[in-house]
Amino acid sequence: MSLPQCANQPTPQEIVALRERYRLERERRVRPEGTGQYRPAEAEFGYFAADPYAGEATEREPLHDTVDVAVVGGGFGGILAGARLRRQGVAKVRVVEKGGDFGGTWYWNRYPGIHCDIESHVYLPLLDETGYVPGWKYAPGEEIRRHAVRIAEQFDLYEHALFSTAVTSLAWDETAEQWVVTTDRGDEFRATYVITATGTLSEPKLPGIPGIEDYRGHTFHTSRWDYAYTGGSPEGGMAGLAGKRVGVVGTGATGVQVIPMLAADAGHLYVFQRTPSAVDVRGQQPMTPRQVGAERPGWAGERRENFLRICSGEEAEQDLVADRWTESAGLLEKLLPSFRRHGEPDFEAAYEVADHATMNQIRARVASEVTDAATAAALAPWYRYACKRPTFSDTYLPAFNRADVTLVDTADTHGIERMSERGVVVGGVEYEVDCLVFATGFSVGLSGVTSGKLPVTGRDGIQLLSALKQRGPRTLHGFTSNGFPNLIRMGSLQNASSVNFTHILDEQAVHAAALVAAAEEKGAVVEPAPEAEDAWIDICAQGAPDHAWFHAECTPGYYNGEGRGRPNGPTAYPHGAVAFHELLRRWRAENMGEALRARAGGQFAGRP
Repeated sequence: MSLPQCANQPTPQEIVALRERYRLERERRVRPEGTGQYRPAEAEFGYFAADPYAGEATEREPLHDTVDVAVVGGGFGGILAGARLRRQGVAKVRVVEKGGDFGGTWYWNRYPGIHCDIESHVYLPLLDETGYVPGWKYAPGEEIRRHAVRIAEQFDLYEHALFSTAVTSLAWDETAEQWVVTTDRGDEFRATYVITATGTLSEPKLPGIPGIEDYRGHTFHTSRWDYAYTGGSPEGGMAGLAGKRVGVVGTGATGVQVIPMLAADAGHLYVFQRTPSAVDVRGQQPMTPRQVGAERPGWAGERRENFLRICSGEEAEQDLVADRWTESAGLLEKLLPSFRRHGEPDFEAAYEVADHATMNQIRARVASEVTDAATAAALAPWYRYACKRPTFSDTYLPAFNRADVTLVDTADTHGIERMSERGVVVGGVEYEVDCLVFATGFSVGLSGVTSGKLPVTGRDGIQLLSALKQRGPRTLHGFTSNGFPNLIRMGSLQNASSVNFTHILDEQAVHAAALVAAAEEKGAVVEPAPEAEDAWIDICAQGAPDHAWFHAECTPGYYNGEGRGRPNGPTAYPHGAVAFHELLRRWRAENMGEALRARAGGQFAGRP
């Protein structure tokens, strides 16, 4: 593993002073209620989560049929699961999605300026299989959404899909050895297998600001952009904001992209910031197929694996992507529990020096690009690199040089004080705004299963959520659990992770499809024995790095439960995504029987 280089080594006194500055800045922002400071977009705030893109849901009769596999979620996880199942020859795959089409995060997020911050040639999955080559290094959101549709069309996932439909319960019928799936549209159909792919960015959240219900201006969440009000498109041109006072709450990855677009079109923009993002160079540029080697078969898989290796701390002969992610990859060690240290005894000292150098560089960039000294000081990020997801933009910082953009720093009041009928109050000052945009993101890691919105009842009436709360996560490889036959869960729990999560999801989809194929070949049910779960929990626990101390010292954010910390535990595979994927390949070849048990009988619905 290589760490970013530091040209000028800081003195011990400088390191001590920097630690104290980080501590003080953290205390300005931490709130005692932790994640309780946010509220879901439901009940009286349900309009924040309404679908502005699908229009009225098409009337249809409830379904009472049987499919081979039901996939819950139509984002990239569900799409990839469906595609890999179809390649295995599964005939009836039904994807159920609450949005009006495929795309998941990229269906919901259509705000102005939206792009992916991972290079498009590694982020977009199945490029080799679809023959598509992105034209930009970082793809705009609409290109990503259309690629999701392209995959769904190529693998015939529309035929049985249900859109504008939410799964409301999953219940295992032991006699029939099938899952009974119900939805909010009155459907009650059966599936031999269920794959949950509800994602980590599916539940929009709002700040629990006192008086939020009193505000009488226009407001919406960035994941449900109201173009009927603003006009324009993801490329800008929001004529509806001309002359209007617009406020935006949130300066994370979404805010960094949308704020320059709002600054260009609003009469005046107020940016309410609690914690500044670390904003690094974006370096957007057009890319030709020749530049990425797209003339070679397998080019995209090679590039994707290269990026994964570098960002996981593995050795690579060359850096094919060569951006700020890969340049700063060594600092991701505190986010990816699997990162390779190669036994360096003085690692933490070297890590802190490298962190110091990178964050100093980012702060210096703020000072050089923002002309007003007070604004630049408020935009400087005083925390360690891995405390918050890094962001990348070449237009964000210059936006604050505009006379019609005002940065309102809320750190001294630990966030916005309250809202009034006319606007936002910070430090006793009321900022009147005609429109308030919440760029406050999602409840990361929260899905229908873990929130209780989607109850899952396994064998003998076992409730999945209750089991998780009572005994903690018990899985084999993060996918399957005893007591929940033929239920395959996609996600990060007891699995591997990376900054490029679509790569992780595709490997998970390959594994899920292989489990289904093996069960059909053996006439079996997918369900690991408790002993197999025990062994996997031991593997996840052994060698898990102690990062709790690091995140406890971080500025509050979703990485550390808004300042509550990030406890250690057997929640992830500790040796890296590259090693995990290799482990799964070997396991599928040698030990697949660990996840199977004999079934009484029954016919695969999609086959004669």
